[in-house]
Amino acid sequence: MSTRRVPELVDFAQERIRNLHFTWIAFFISFYMWFNLAPLATTMLREEGSWLTGDHLKLLAICNVALTIPARILVGALIDRFGPRRCFAGLLILTAIPVLLFAVGTTFMQLLIARLLISTTGASFVIGIRMVAQWFPPKTVGRAEGFYAGWGNFGSAWAAMTLPWVALQLFGGGHDGWRWALGVNGLVAMAYGVAYLFLVRDMPDGKPFVGVKKTQPMLLSNRADTWNYLLWSFPLVAAMGLLAWRMSTVPLAAGSAERVLSPTALWVVWGGLALGFVGHCWKTLQVNREHQAVGVADDMKLHFGSVAALNTTYFANFGAELAVVSMLPAFFESTFTMSPTAAGLVASSFAFVNLFARPLGGLISDHVQSRKLTMVIYMVGIAAGFAGMALITSSWPIWLAVALTVACSVFVQGAEGATFAIIPMINRRMTGQIAGMAGAYGNVGAVAYLVLFTLVDAATFFWWLAAGAALSVVACMIWLREPHGSHADEEPPVGGGEQRAAIATGAAGAAPNSRHPAGAGR
Repeated sequence: MSTRRVPELVDFAQERIRNLHFTWIAFFISFYMWFNLAPLATTMLREEGSWLTGDHLKLLAICNVALTIPARILVGALIDRFGPRRCFAGLLILTAIPVLLFAVGTTFMQLLIARLLISTTGASFVIGIRMVAQWFPPKTVGRAEGFYAGWGNFGSAWAAMTLPWVALQLFGGGHDGWRWALGVNGLVAMAYGVAYLFLVRDMPDGKPFVGVKKTQPMLLSNRADTWNYLLWSFPLVAAMGLLAWRMSTVPLAAGSAERVLSPTALWVVWGGLALGFVGHCWKTLQVNREHQAVGVADDMKLHFGSVAALNTTYFANFGAELAVVSMLPAFFESTFTMSPTAAGLVASSFAFVNLFARPLGGLISDHVQSRKLTMVIYMVGIAAGFAGMALITSSWPIWLAVALTVACSVFVQGAEGATFAIIPMINRRMTGQIAGMAGAYGNVGAVAYLVLFTLVDAATFFWWLAAGAALSVVACMIWLREPHGSHADEEPPVGGGEQRAAIATGAAGAAPNSRHPAGAGR
């Protein structure tokens, strides 16, 4: 009697498959929570128009990504210290609180503060990257990471599709319908955060958690890499300074000369960012001087050129995606004289392909012998796709414009999958920090491109997106190093001295997994 083999993706007898599904669901819920503002914005404006303005909502949308940049850096470091299980659960529980506060807010400043705190939810992405990397071998980690990210990312689209219905239908369309919708959203996230603690483990049986001893700046292999890291850290601070400037241009209330951030407050924020960056530089130089003085063990060596190259790829692919989905409906509506509903439906094709395009990028990276070549080809495709979109005019057949948009999106989101198929292989100990920095650069790209879009027309905007991808191609060709053992059946043993690994992870009794032996923590 023959037995049919169960496809691995639904083989729930495997703990790693269960972990993969539990983790993408956590990511899905976090993105549903992160992007819960846009679908309800018009409802909020209609019902709270006595004190809420259109400019307020635009600023809230900017605030929705403001603290994601530093949060991804900080959470990336926390993952490498405490493990992804506790970090993901903690993030879901803690960020649900400002969602609930936003739901009951009755002044713009209350909504603003809550939205800034909600923006830290965007750090959830990097947590799952490390969790998945710990459960899948190098030869399949790309497709696993792509599936996790692609399906989790769909939480933003699902929010757009369902939250208006929840507010208007499930809660009767009353004056507080949007508040109830957001309240339920926060409570679900909080409940799943608690459940996640018991549903997953950080590591498979018999494998120790390999991390770092302290939550601190990235440990680099040499002095040149240390200065290079600091150079690449500056744009992360500059992007937050740009967001602060944008806040200083928005009136606090309709017709008011007072701004959300006064000139004095803006300089205070800029001064705080400058001091924070100086402190970060000092701390980085201090810890790396000590780290490099004793000799860098093999398992702690890091090729920062590869990190820099992947910073550029995520800037040019995920940053472009966030910017394009914000402007694409209006672009199609004005170019082809379509109704807003039809334009929104056509534009949604760019985001919808995320379900398969991002996993496909990871899958191809797993199968092609050179992950570097896969990355370069995807970035070339992005450059060509956006260059083609820059040529779209009203004389084009609509089907051709849509086909080109979908093809470009396949390359954009496939490149995101290919990026995070490489990141776990640069250095296992610091996967969280590397993923956090690359992820933050995706948000920096979004900020840069969205500001750029306010200054140029759509065609010029697409040409700039193409140029960004082309520059990333050059960066990958020069800096990206082919990861060693990237198609192996199993992870290599921890090298460079297991005793140092035990000390770094606190194996003497403080390791994140030490309280959760096989079968525990369920």
